[in-house]
Order: sequence, then structure tokens, then C-alpha cells
Amino acid sequence: MPYSQEVLDEVALSQGEFNLIVEKLGREPTIVELGMFGSLWSEHCGYKHSKPLLGMFPHVRRESRGLKGVGRVLVKAGEENAGVVDIGDGLSIAMKIESHNHPSAIEPYQGAATGVGGIVRDIFTMGVRPIALLNSLRFGPLTEPRNRYLFNGVVGGIGGYGNCLGIPDVAGEIFFADTYSANPLVNAMCVGIGKTGSLVKATAKGVGNLIMLVGADTGRDGLHGASGLASRVFDQQAEMRSAVQVGNPFLEKLLMEACLELAETDWIVGMQDLGAAGLTSASVESAARGGSGIEIDILKVPRREQGMTPYEVMLSESQERMLITVRKGFEDKVFGVFRKWDLRADIIGTVTGDGLARIKKGPEITAEAPVSMLVEPPAYRLRPQKPSWLRKLQDFDFHGLADINKSEANTWFLNLMASPNIGSKERVYRQYDHQVLDNTVVLPGGDAAVLRIKGTGKGIALTADGNGRLCYLDPYAGGAMAVAEAARNVVCSGAVPLALTDCLNFGNPEKEDIYYQLKECVRGMARACRVLNVPVISGNVSLYNETRGEAVYPTPVVGMLGFLPELKSRCGVAFRSEGDQVYLLGGRKPAPEDLAGSEYLQRRFGRVAGRPAIDLDLERRVQQCCLDGISRGLVKSAHDCSEGGLAVALAESCIKGGVGFSGEGWSPGEAAAAALFGEVPSRIVVSVEARNESAFVELCRRRKAPLLILGVVGGGEFSLGGLLRLPLPEVEHAWKSALEP
Repeated sequence: MPYSQEVLDEVALSQGEFNLIVEKLGREPTIVELGMFGSLWSEHCGYKHSKPLLGMFPHVRRESRGLKGVGRVLVKAGEENAGVVDIGDGLSIAMKIESHNHPSAIEPYQGAATGVGGIVRDIFTMGVRPIALLNSLRFGPLTEPRNRYLFNGVVGGIGGYGNCLGIPDVAGEIFFADTYSANPLVNAMCVGIGKTGSLVKATAKGVGNLIMLVGADTGRDGLHGASGLASRVFDQQAEMRSAVQVGNPFLEKLLMEACLELAETDWIVGMQDLGAAGLTSASVESAARGGSGIEIDILKVPRREQGMTPYEVMLSESQERMLITVRKGFEDKVFGVFRKWDLRADIIGTVTGDGLARIKKGPEITAEAPVSMLVEPPAYRLRPQKPSWLRKLQDFDFHGLADINKSEANTWFLNLMASPNIGSKERVYRQYDHQVLDNTVVLPGGDAAVLRIKGTGKGIALTADGNGRLCYLDPYAGGAMAVAEAARNVVCSGAVPLALTDCLNFGNPEKEDIYYQLKECVRGMARACRVLNVPVISGNVSLYNETRGEAVYPTPVVGMLGFLPELKSRCGVAFRSEGDQVYLLGGRKPAPEDLAGSEYLQRRFGRVAGRPAIDLDLERRVQQCCLDGISRGLVKSAHDCSEGGLAVALAESCIKGGVGFSGEGWSPGEAAAAALFGEVPSRIVVSVEARNESAFVELCRRRKAPLLILGVVGGGEFSLGGLLRLPLPEVEHAWKSALEP
């Protein structure tokens, strides 16, 4: 064999996969072909372990009354760079979320920055203007210096790149746990708006049409990003730093404006950004979508480093580059647009009709393989059993835990409010510009961001959610709960959930217990999507998130889009007026088992245990009831119960509104800790004016949504259930101190 195991490992190909390539080609691949197969057959590009599972997701939204046409999916999931849905008035929303986990573990600033750059290109390559960024982040405890370094670097990279582009960062989430110490998760989401019917496809077709490369020169940065970093387990090593790209947001801004201008012409056939696997994936996948072949001469690719080989040129992941398929005869017009924006553009190849990806170095052919073969990796289907260690965690006996009493309740409540997983994230989002473009109506810090759709009275709500701890304890329920929480968050803003994009962050799928987690999470997410009528329109899979054999929690992150037919009917989390009545919508009688996977259980007892559960039919009824209450003007505030449970949700509504709450009449029952701090789903804290109480109670009765009176807004204290009583400023101080150094 001409290639050693070390070479195959470098391109993330197994011996069996190499043998399959030889069999299909009828010969041994050249080194360039080997690199191309390695990248396109990698998990990051080829989805060889996950693609068979992703078919469980629904990709179309059922028509609903009052939203005729709105929510129609315009692009088949997986066929373009982002998902797109119709929001009426001739407008559509595109969105996508992707990971940049391993690069951020090695070089946090550039890893996060280029993650933002890549996801923004996924949006504007479709001819859609980016209008919002979101992020979902996971780190180890900030008490460890390296974790603090990663945290500061990632936050700085996100803000540095997004702020330069002039795209607001409007929402997100952060979670901390030991499992993420060696492998932080950095998921970036971008949302754009465009004209329905004017989308640009990521395709290369039309024999004789020209392939143009525009933007930055090509360097050696990012080599093996897709096949090396994103598709195999790694240890943090200095020599892997070359696999991390370096970004230039000012160049990307020019590239974005030029491509958006070009999208309004009929001079091009398609556009594709150069992301994972660089020129290899951009050219081959574009040709595959067009049913064409492609020929590229690497000598025509502008380079910023001397002596680059064809292998390096084809696999470089240098940032801020786009591939344009130009209609023959219109190249001068296209060159003119790029000259206007001071961008270099070069014709590097042509579209062919033979179905081959042919890579040349002048007259020399360095790679020639069928496009269809390159984009069709083998698919792996495992049949894993539920791990025995998981059964033990789920069978944890909560009745053996001491319940909370009045003498310690205030202390543990403040401890939770000061937890980095619960407390204020203002220290993070104040580093982001979240009001540029003048669309942001509800700012970061609530359940969901709300943006106006200019020229209409409509709005959209955006959020990103996920809880790896719950998925670790029950992947099926945790996956369903991730979808439900994201939908619940946009519902609390008054928006109808329309569509979602997901990023599935897991360990090594070749291990049976990890594959079990992946399969069950997807199954749970798919079930929740169907019950709540929310299709998956785009997404990303990030596997092999483990270091030295230790995997991160299974962490599916859900980016959710909600639609507000009338922006003026939006709702917030803050209590607004003294005397308003506060209710708990949803939920059930507390039980000790409700502490499963909770922050309270982890912080007080040092345990991550139990079996989370969700009743999706109840979730659907609760969300619909909340939406109806908001749209009818009955609900003044709404806030979902999640991390920290009921007591934390109530306190956050007080802090946001600058007003106290008295819940002395409510009784926590026999399971006091679970009642205060349990994190069971399908619960929303709502406030209602006294004059609207009877109408709201009747609405809940008709919707068969459980309802419980909690107390009344007012005063300067926070009190609940005869157990908690504290001055509101003391509660707020604990909450705001969560991320302080």
C-alpha cells in the first residue's frame, strides 16, 4: 500500500474506506484525490454516521389557521447552505447554525471568530442579507484558568468579528460543566432576510460556464479542518494550530456587500462559500447539485504562500473566499462588481458535462474522480443497546435526599442565582453590538430576541437552547425537551414557532454508547418537532467532541424561529405592574424526582442523576394557551421555567421588572426542594391583570392547560411559599455576580 496508516489517519479515512475508494476508482488514488475523499467522506462533510438518523426529522410545516402561507419551507433541508421559510409580504427568512468547537479549543479567539464568518457566508451566499447572530456556548468551570482563557477568547472572537460586520448578536446561551473543560462547544447561528423567489443556489451547472474564486488569497491555514479537527478525536497539541483558520472581518464585509449586489443580477448561476474542506467541498458539492462536472487549474488560484502543493490548495480552509459560477459571456460584468468593492477575483476553471472533478496543475492532471463518488461516503448504522451505566443514573433514589427547610432555603436560593448557569450573562452580551441595523426590539437577556421586519407590522423571535445534562440522563427525553424549550421561549415572546435549525454536538459515534445518545436524541427531537409542528430546515452535526477518551455531554442545540403577525403584541419576561396576579401555567404536583438533572441537585449534592421526562401533549397545550393569552391581551408577561426551576423564573421576572413578588399564599407541598428548584418542562410563569383573571382562567380551562395561582406582583421583597424571603436587591446582586472574575 503506498499510503501508511499515519497518512490515512491524517485524512480521517479507515483502512476499509481506503479499500472502498480503490475498488470504486479501479486504482489507487493520487495524494490529491486521497485528501479530497478524506474531506468529503469525513463526518463533518459526509455525515456518514448521522445521515441515516437525520431522516427522522420532519422538514415541512403543517398549515395552520391564521398563518396561511407563512411558514412554508422554500428549500429542501440539506440541499443548500441554509434553510429558508416564507414569512409573507414577499419576504423569507434564512437561518443556519454550525459548530466551530475544535478550532476554538486550540485558538479560542480565531476559532470563534471564523465560526461567525463561516455561518454568515452560509446566509449571504444565498443572496439573503444577514440580520442577526446568535450563539450557544459550553465551557468547563470558570474556576479553572484555562477555561477562563477559552471563555474570554471565544467571547472576544464572537464580538470582534460580528461587530466589524455590522450584524447584531441578539441572543444565545452559555452553560458550564466539567465535561466541557477540554472540549468547549462553540455554535454560531445566523439569520437573514431576503425576497422570496430570488434565492441564489449553491450550484455549478451549464457546460462552459466559468468558475470564479473571489476574496482572500489562499494560504495553508485550516488544512485538515474538516477531516482532522472536526471528524476525529483529538488532543490539544500545538502542532494542530495550523488547522485553525485566521479571519479578516473587514474583508468579509466587502465580500458580503459584493455578493449581495451580484445576487440581484442574472449574470451568475450559483454561489458557494469556501468553508470546511475549502475549494474541494465548494467545487465538488456545487457540481453535484448541478449534476455536472468541474475542472479547476490550481495554478490560477491566487496564493499568499510560496510552494503550495495542489493538495494544500484544494484542502486549505483560508477564510473569506467565495466560489461563483458565472454565465459565460458575463465575466466582465461580474469582475466589475468585485473591482467596485476592491476584491480580487480570478477565473480558475469551468463547468464540464462529464460528471468528473478534474484538478489540474497547468497541463498535469493531479486528481480526476467522479463527482458522485466523492459526495457519497459509506453510511454506518449501529444497533446499540441502552448502556448499563445510564440505567444506574436513572434509577437514582431521590427519596434518600434531605429536603430543604426554611433555615437554609434562602442560602441555597442565592447560591443558585449566583450560578454561572443561571445568573446574568450581561457581562458577555454587552461586548456584542445587538442594536446595529435598528431591528432589535427585545434585547438579549430574555427568553427570546425579537426583531422587527421593516416595512411591515410583523416581527420574528429568535432563540438558541439546549441542555446537555438532561440529554446525558435521558437522550430521548432530553432531545425532545431541547426542542420544546426553544419553542416555549419564542412562545413566551408572543411568537408562533415556525422552524428550527440544529447543531448536534456529540462524542465519537463509533462508540456504541455515543451512537445510542445520538440516535435517541434525534428520535426525541423528531417527535417533539412533529407534536409542536416545527420542521427542521437546516443544521449541522459536530461529532468526535472528546479528548483523551472523555466525551462531552450529548448536546443538541436548537435554534428556533418564531413569527409575530403583529409586532405590537409581543410579550416580555418582566413583571410590569404592582397588583398583577402571577400564575404557573402548566406543571403538576411536585415530586422528589423532579430534581432530575437540575442545577440544584448538582450544586448541593454534587450529583447528575435521575430521569427527566416530558409530556409533549401537555407541552403543546401549554404553549398554545400562552400564545392565545398573549394575542388576546390577557397575559402581560411570560417567562419559561428552565434552569433553576420555578423560584429562579419568578426572581428573574422580578429583577427584569424592578419590582418584588409575594407568593406567601402558595404552598410547595411535601417535596419543597423539587417545588422550588425542580426543572420539569412545560411550565410558564405568567402575570395577568386582576380584571383579566377570569377570562384567562377560562381560556386555560378550555385549552386543558393546568393553572396554579402563585401570588401577586409588588413590594420590594421576593417571597415564596413560606420558605424564601429576601430583599429584591440582594437577589439581584447574587444574580448579577455570576460571571464576575
